[in-house]
Amino acid sequence: MSKEILADGVEIWLGDFRDEMPQIGYVDHVITDPPYEQISHDASGSIRRSDGVDNPVAIPFAGIDNYRADAVAITRARCLGWALYFCTTEGVALWRDEIERHGLKYKTPCIWVKPDAMPKFNGQGPSHGHECIVSAWCGPGYSVWNGGGRRGTFIHNCNPPNRHGIHPTEKPVSLMTELVQLFTNPGQIVCDPFMGSGSTGIACVRTGRKFIGIELNPEYYAIAKARILDELSRPTFFQEYPERMKQAKLGL
Repeated sequence: MSKEILADGVEIWLGDFRDEMPQIGYVDHVITDPPYEQISHDASGSIRRSDGVDNPVAIPFAGIDNYRADAVAITRARCLGWALYFCTTEGVALWRDEIERHGLKYKTPCIWVKPDAMPKFNGQGPSHGHECIVSAWCGPGYSVWNGGGRRGTFIHNCNPPNRHGIHPTEKPVSLMTELVQLFTNPGQIVCDPFMGSGSTGIACVRTGRKFIGIELNPEYYAIAKARILDELSRPTFFQEYPERMKQAKLGL
């Protein structure tokens, strides 16, 4: 285990989320892209992405199947607000069942639409043009967010020009920024226990949220660290709202 503080309110941990999350105290929200089901990983090989990069023969880490329950249990123990988990369509029911078994409030699956998703070249059926995001409320009382009654549909290219490209399941920063802004508030702590290459951390820095990221793979950890530090070095348009000015009393 190693922990690095990159800035005030921005820290990253190298290690297994099952070991590290119990040490970090409570967080306001968990927003994360865990591994998908192993059957999905096994089907990922030999695909050329639309940005021209070849995926590896198979995603080089194990599927979530054997530790989905651990992810939900630790989230229940540490999270005070929203928990968002990316998953396949087939994984939605599996996450829902685990969430309800642990006593959290399952809400709804959101959809990430990928306009630049690759077609199915053999023409034997439609390609995958979306991924799902399961949402659950971990706090007391009614769930609250910044989206009003809007639909849980998010449209972002999976291969934008600023894609880093090394992590095989990297999420676009624009998508993670929209999720962070909708489900969290400035100054709150967002934890990503499957940090990957750091897109959630970049979104938090960009929008004035605190961030705790955990990543098991040293290569991905180093990538996330470099990307978040780069974001920290850039000017930001985010600033806290100043205290409202009060009218001074007029002297007689």
